[in-house]
Amino acid sequence: MNRLGRAPVHAAVLGTCALLLLALLPSSGVAQSPVPPPPTPVVQPGGGTSPSPFVSALRTPAPSTQAPELRGQAAVLADLDTGQVLFNLEGNERRPIASLTKVMTALLVLEETSPTDVVTVSQEAAGPRIAGISGLGLTEGERIRVVELLYALMLQSANDAAIALAEHVDGTVPAFVERMNARAAELGMTSSHFASPNGLDDVGYSSARDLSRLTRAAYDASGFADVVATRTHVVRSLDAEPRTVQNRNVLLWLYPGALGVKTGFTTQAGFCVVAAAEREGTRLVAVVLGEPGEPFSDAATLLNYGFEAFDERSLLRDGQGLGTVRIDGRPVSVAAGGQVRGLVSVQAEIVRALVLEDQVAFPPARDEQIGTVRVTAGERLVGEVPLLVTGLPPPPPPVNEGPWWARAFGAVLDAGSALVDALLR
Repeated sequence: MNRLGRAPVHAAVLGTCALLLLALLPSSGVAQSPVPPPPTPVVQPGGGTSPSPFVSALRTPAPSTQAPELRGQAAVLADLDTGQVLFNLEGNERRPIASLTKVMTALLVLEETSPTDVVTVSQEAAGPRIAGISGLGLTEGERIRVVELLYALMLQSANDAAIALAEHVDGTVPAFVERMNARAAELGMTSSHFASPNGLDDVGYSSARDLSRLTRAAYDASGFADVVATRTHVVRSLDAEPRTVQNRNVLLWLYPGALGVKTGFTTQAGFCVVAAAEREGTRLVAVVLGEPGEPFSDAATLLNYGFEAFDERSLLRDGQGLGTVRIDGRPVSVAAGGQVRGLVSVQAEIVRALVLEDQVAFPPARDEQIGTVRVTAGERLVGEVPLLVTGLPPPPPPVNEGPWWARAFGAVLDAGSALVDALLR
């Protein structure tokens, strides 16, 4: 056993057994699709195979606008494009994440290499073959392109591919792990720490919210979306026979609109999944951690809730007039200095609150920011934009002073009145 995580072999073996048992359980509830993933056996070290571990149906309640109850220990549902969180169950709790670690590995590989780069597999990356642990079966000295290793990494969750890619990027696994944690800090993943490129060690951790943030960054990397949406792929090496890998994310078969992303399991982490899906232009990402059984049904339930209970709406247009506010008792016309769009609960009341800055003096300049517009849906802040001045009240009309003799007579009266006041004091 070495420091890269071959120690918890029993955890991975138990994971394979648990998946097999789940595949044999009868399904119930609402199935998302009549077409299950093909029962492709899982290739074992040494050339043997095991029965398919893939579940064939989902167990989900009917779609509802009510927040669902889940079996997982932590979960987050978010807008994949904006990061807006729609559901949060212990989203900041630090938890082991098993092979979900490989999302970060894939992101760094895509950012730091070319898909056509050729990787030469080291002795450490090849390592001994251990039954029950995911691997592509790489051999020492084998040459294989980065893109092929990425397919093995994200579809079959190949741990040997993770090590080979890490060494290709930074020379050593420890150096790559340092890069992983530095990138996590850049992304604001404050509840995360990585300890290996494959997550097999169970020392690293993250949170559901951090993983949703990581997934959004990964989708911005060129090629990531294509890889994780692939159901099966023939991995071609420059030296070895082709190997066929099948995606372990059964939502690609069972959930309409599924886009990816990654599954994971160890004894400590439980069953985990990051799942993305799209409907009518809205893309959502669901993260489920610490499931006692298969995590796909909870992920599908979360996605159903998001698509059913939220509508994407324009809540404020850039330049939209918002009436007047009073500054020093004078009315000033104002407008929004930006737009607010977002996924909004179909049951939420939309409120646009105008918040003035302290000590705004009259008259402000046109287009000056004098506050903010806060748009809330229920108790949730959807967006905030500048409050800009668009118009000032006209100056008061000049006083009608009349002819010269009337002005002179008025001046005499004012003088006389002042003299009387002085005498009476």
